Formats: sequence, C-alpha cells, structure tokens
Amino acid sequence: MARLTSFPTFHRVSGRVILVVGSGPAAAAKVRLLAETDARIVVVSEHPSRELRNDALRVGAELREEPFAPGHLEGAALAFAATEDEDADRAIADAARAARVPVNVVDRPELCDFTTPAIVNRAPLAVAIGTEGAAPVLARHVRARVEAMLAPEIGGLARLAEGLRGAVASLLPAGEARRRFWARLFDGPVAERALAGDLPGARALALRELAAEPDLGGFVWIVGAGPGSVDLLTLRAQRVLQEADVIVHDALVPSEVVAMGRRDAERVFVGKRKGRHEATQGEIDELLVREAKAGRRVVRLKSGDPLVFGRAGEEMEALRAAGVPFEIVPGVTAAFAAAASAQVPLTLRGVASSLVFATGHDLDGRTLPDWAGHALNGATVAVYMGRSVAAAVAARLSEAGLAADTPVVAVENAARSDERVLAGRLDDLSAVADRPDLSGPVLILIGRALASADLSSAIPFAEAVAAPSAAA
Repeated sequence: MARLTSFPTFHRVSGRVILVVGSGPAAAAKVRLLAETDARIVVVSEHPSRELRNDALRVGAELREEPFAPGHLEGAALAFAATEDEDADRAIADAARAARVPVNVVDRPELCDFTTPAIVNRAPLAVAIGTEGAAPVLARHVRARVEAMLAPEIGGLARLAEGLRGAVASLLPAGEARRRFWARLFDGPVAERALAGDLPGARALALRELAAEPDLGGFVWIVGAGPGSVDLLTLRAQRVLQEADVIVHDALVPSEVVAMGRRDAERVFVGKRKGRHEATQGEIDELLVREAKAGRRVVRLKSGDPLVFGRAGEEMEALRAAGVPFEIVPGVTAAFAAAASAQVPLTLRGVASSLVFATGHDLDGRTLPDWAGHALNGATVAVYMGRSVAAAVAARLSEAGLAADTPVVAVENAARSDERVLAGRLDDLSAVADRPDLSGPVLILIGRALASADLSSAIPFAEAVAAPSAAA
C-alpha cells in the first residue's frame, strides 16, 4: 500500500486569525472556503477585486487594503498565500515560516506546509478529501459523491452524540460497553429518528438505551467478502467489519477488505488453499465459539458467499450448539462475478431456465453426480474450484451425452484486477487443467445459454502458453 506524504489533521481555528493574502479569484475562493469555519478571517490585499471585496463583506472578513508585511502574521493560526504571483507567494511563505505560522500557497504544493482538502460540511461532522496537491479536481469529484451519501441531518446526529457524552461517561464504564453503545446509537433506531429530523425523539430513545443494562455478550457475523473486488463488498459487510473485535479471515479474502476492519481489531488468518490448511475446520469452529464466549464480537470473513461452498453450515452448527448468537451477511458468489465479467447469461428464456452450483470434486466415483444430469437437461452449471478437475468434468459430461460443442467459459480470479476470461467448447475444456499459467481460483460455466454471448475477446482454452524463461 502506498504511503501518504502528508498526515491529515484538523486545526482548531475557532476565534483565531486566519490570514489570506491576495487580490483575485484565488484569494476569494479561500475566503469562501474559510467561511465554513468560525475563525476570524483577515484578508490583506493592496488592490482587492470586486469579487474578493464582495466575498469578504458577505462572510464578515476583515479586509485590509495595504501591502503585505510580516507583521500581518502575528497571532495567525494559518496563512494562505494567494497572490497568484510566484515571487510574491514565495516571499509570503518564507515570512510565514519565519513566524512559525503554517502556510498554504495556492497551486504550488512544493511551497506548502499543508494543503486544503475538499470539504463535506455536516457540522460538527466534517469529511476532508485530499490528494496531497496531486489532483485537486479528483478530490472535488470524490467530494460530490460523499455529499450525496451523507444526509444533511447527519450533523444533528453528531450534535446529539456530543450532548450525550457526559451522561455516557457517568453511566457506562470505559471500554467495550461505551463502544457498543455508540455503535448502536449510530446504526440503529436512534440514528433513524435523528436522520428523519426527529432529534427530540432520538434523544429520548438514546437515553432509554443508555439506562438499559449494557450488552456485553459475544456475537459472530459470518460474512461474504465477495469474489475479490473491494467495491463488490456489501454495505452491511463494511459496517460489521467496523464493529468486530476479531476478524477471522481466509486466504482468498483480499488484504484491502481485511483492512476495512477497526484498526484495533485482532486479525486471525485461517487460510485454506488446495492442499494447504492453516487451520482445520474444527479448529476454526472452536476459535469462533471461544472468542464469542469471551464476549468478543467476531467477523468470520470468507471469500464469495459463505453459504456457497464456504462451510458456513458447519460453523453455524457449532455456534448453535454452543448457544452463540450469529448472523449471516451474504456476499457476491464467484459464479455471478464470473458471469458478469464474461458478460454471459446464466439463464436465458427458451434455452436455460435453471442454474446449478457444483463442485467437480464429487466425480471420483463412477456414479454421475446429480448436477451432471441437470446439465444434460439444459441447465447452466457453475463448477467451483474447477481448474484441476476440468478434464474429469469434460470427460464425464461427454460420456453422459452432453454435446461436444456445448459452450464453456472459465474465469480465473473473477472480479479481481488480474482476472482472465477463457472460452471454448466442452471437447477442449481439458486443456484448462494443463495450463501452467492458471494459478488463481478458476470458475467454470457450462451451458447452451453461453452461446448468446460475445466471447471473441476471451482467451481460447488451447491457446499456446509461453514456457517460462530459463534462469540465466
């Protein structure tokens, strides 16, 4: 992960002087931005433009129509050099540093002690978006998205919380009890009332919850992380990751998803890959029960959807037997992600009206698995963990009578940045198992519905693969 060259902070400027030096549009823009605070704005401008003069008057800024002098910096919390002249801005920046006043120079990040973010104002809640001066326009685009996400009333919820801090401190012990109370307040009935504009009702409900016995019991969320792309994670999954004390995750869950948990949450890796197991299923079950019994809130994070070949059934059974409450948070399963990436339909009117999720690992016996019969009857079949069994799947389906020209798609690393889509027919599917370049999880889709898709850009199954170069 790339590291920031600037550390984001919020300056306390209430009642303090912020100096803006300049005369044109850049200075006027800074005055408008600073007007969202209750700082004392002082503008030094020898020849202020009409725009600057009007903005200063409108927001109550003090306008000093005189040349800049280092004495203007006395008592200032921050300074902005916005003359739009490089030599003048550099001189102001030098004077500010000599006076130990942090300075921002408009459009010259190399001269800045700090940069100004794009701000979403829901006072007292504020969201600041910055790019370290690299792409201010991008920050504004992100700001527009965040503005749309945050209801204007969310500031009222923040003010409600501010008013409750004293009562919470006196009634709840520090630590887990307080943290859980705040989590419920911001994501439950109290928040719903506040965001609906009923702040008195929200406060009354919050006080009732505060008077109740604190909930310190353990809980487990079994969460689907989706196929790998972070933006396919559900909003509920993001929320519970922030509530978890412990995150128990598999090998295929991207580190970016695991990082969405609270910074102080414990991370426990129990990765499973073909032929390698960090922990047995029994050990994982015991871990979930033990942590929940200790009063901790646990997220069991699985790739894809936990109910589709995710062994969630065994974990649910263990939790029920131990009397541990739990919840399932579904995720996007690999079959859906693979079909979306390849742009192939899983069902098609008049062609395929059913869909089967299967694993090819039950082909060891001579009895044809039930899912193969569905394939013969026109269903689209999604075979999980399919690369190593591709040849067996092709052979058994062909023996059973599925046409050799049945369309097949194989997707490696569905929905990830290194995803690849391969396509061909049933009679050349066996080539997938022989490709040394396929190292990620492979999902295989089989069925007549796939014929309606444009697969001209997909990699052919039997395409020659360059041999690895010999070491020098």
